[in-house]
Formats: sequence, C-alpha cells, structure tokens
Amino acid sequence: MPVFTLHDITLDLPEVLITKALAARLADGSYEADEIAAAMCRVRPGMRVLDLGAGLGLISVLAARVAGAANVLSVEANPNLLPVLRDTFERNGQGGIRLLHGAVTAGEGGGTVPFQVPRAFLGASLARAGAPEEEICGVPNLGLEPLLYEHRPDLVMMDIEGAEEWLFDQPWHPELRFLVLELHPPRYSDTVIKRIVDCMSDSGLTYDPATSRGRVLGFRRV
Repeated sequence: MPVFTLHDITLDLPEVLITKALAARLADGSYEADEIAAAMCRVRPGMRVLDLGAGLGLISVLAARVAGAANVLSVEANPNLLPVLRDTFERNGQGGIRLLHGAVTAGEGGGTVPFQVPRAFLGASLARAGAPEEEICGVPNLGLEPLLYEHRPDLVMMDIEGAEEWLFDQPWHPELRFLVLELHPPRYSDTVIKRIVDCMSDSGLTYDPATSRGRVLGFRRV
C-alpha cells in the first residue's frame, strides 16, 4: 500500500483510496493545509477536541499530540475509512484517540441514516436524492447534541461534506470555545452560510480571522 508522510504523520493507505489528485496533495503537503493550520493555531495541552469527519486522521493525530489522545474524540461516517483511521492512530503513537462510527445529524440521533460512499470513498456524504443505490449504506445516526454535551469539547473541527447545513438551527453548547469548519458552497445556498454565522453569534462566538481562510471558517468565543 502507498505510504505517505505529512507533518511527521505516517499514512499507509489502501490503493483504492489513492487518486492522482490526492497523491499529489499528500506529496506536496497541501492536503487539508488550511484545516491543519487552524487546528494548530488553537489546540492547547489538555484541551478537549471533537473532530467531526475525521477522514484520514491527520487533524485527530495532530490534536492528540498537543492535547493528549484521551482528550480527542474522532468521528467518521464512512465505514471504509475506519481501518485507515485506526491504523493511522496506532502507527503514529496515538492509539488512545476515541473513534466513533456514524454520521452527525441535528438533535438526539439514534437509529441509522442513509450514507453515500463513492467508489473513491473520499468525499462520502449523507445520501441525497438521486444518489446511486449501489453507493448507499446505513450508518449510525449520531446526534450533535449528545456529542457536544457528553464530550464537552473546547474545540470542534468539522469537515462533513455539506451535512453542516442542518446543524446550525439552535445555539451550541455554552462551553465551546472554538469551531473550525470547512464550508461546501456547491451543496447549499448563501442563506445556509448566514445561518451558520448567526447561530455561532447566538452561541456567543464570533468570526476568528486567525483560523479562517477560503472555505475554512473559524469562530472563537467572545
């Protein structure tokens, strides 16, 4: 399997995962560069970190190195990425990271939700109308509220391929200090972005220029 090293993190990835574009970004260090910079700007020792949409596990490992693995909760919906994540955590000395399988939705969660896993399986997301039936599977439905109130994160890192559209209808947990999320404008209108900003304002957080760049939008507690 191809092995890559990025930010001193070793990734041993299955062939099916590798596209030319992904390999190039891993090789030149541009993969998730803005998210990584944002995380490293805010993570501190002992900080509780919730990584929603863990992907290849880079953010979780980097956060664990600073905050401690026991303080990091990593959430990933794509079932094909779970062995990749476990291997990445163990391979890089962060086996104590807690990994949850499921898709994050509004409310209390429970049951399963339909999830689309494309052939390359990076960029998987909650299934939308018209998704090919052979790419859809059921994954655990993890409600946002239980995740926030049980883990009580200081920092949330979020890259959930557009599902953020449904997570900002009510204020978030009052102990949250920082949120960094990747926006997915092709999946929704500007009114969704406004709703995200308004929700964070109602939650006591404001725009964070230190962690915002391009489609990566950061907030910090006032």
